[in-house]
Amino acid sequence: MPYIKVVGGSLTGEQKERLIQRLTEVASEIMAVPPAFFMTTIEELPEQNIGIGGRTIDKIKQEYQKNTEGLL
Repeated sequence: MPYIKVVGGSLTGEQKERLIQRLTEVASEIMAVPPAFFMTTIEELPEQNIGIGGRTIDKIKQEYQKNTEGLL
């Protein structure tokens, strides 16, 4: 039974459903294994527990949102 595990920040219920569906579809197609055989889990971590380049994700997101205000 193929197992897919995603570790990342918080997601909405809709995002989780979509992610599980798409990962299963793509992996099933590539591996030639029926979707019913796949198990997928999502492990959510608080954004303060994830770092990139020495900075936590929550700080990176805050800075990004501040710098892109009015652009979207």
